Amino acid sequence: MAGQRIGYVRVSTLDQNEQRQLEGQVLDRVFTDKASGRDIARPQLVELVRFARDGDTVVVHSMDRLARNLDDLRSLVQKLTRKGVRVEFVKEGLVFTGEDSPMANLMLSVMGAFAEFERSLIKERQREGIALARQRGAYRGRKKTLSPEQAADLVSRATAGASKSVLAREYGISRETVYQYLRQAALAGSPEKVPASAEKV
Repeated sequence: MAGQRIGYVRVSTLDQNEQRQLEGQVLDRVFTDKASGRDIARPQLVELVRFARDGDTVVVHSMDRLARNLDDLRSLVQKLTRKGVRVEFVKEGLVFTGEDSPMANLMLSVMGAFAEFERSLIKERQREGIALARQRGAYRGRKKTLSPEQAADLVSRATAGASKSVLAREYGISRETVYQYLRQAALAGSPEKVPASAEKV
């Protein structure tokens, strides 16, 4: 009996589109984490490792979606392959099985090291860009999307039953950002606290 093809997707923010990562792949089940890749204690990843069985194939878009450093990458791949699970990385075109070989271990180490090095370079360029912008006086840090007045108006209109999609378009923000403002207002004990009925789109 053929095993299942199981997809794993990780996006670092709620605004990223997870659908594109495994587009075109035929999968029986997909586990999706919306979290940083700094550690491997992600709920859906933990569940995937528990769920996968001998003969299954775990499909991941790229190595950096599974882990952010070489040690975690090797640990996860080995944990899965020891259960008889194949691990397939689409972007790199690599497949790892339970049959350990010097070449497979070398490829995993080399490709994982390259991915880690590339991330370090990107972070370094970002830091350099921010430092140069600060020298020019052009960097002010991340600004809030809406002013306090706009945020209060948004919460008030949402409480009155306005559509979240309409509000998002009018203010030029995402629907998730709209919900963030509503949650912040509720936590702050705002007079415009949003009732359960206002959570409807």
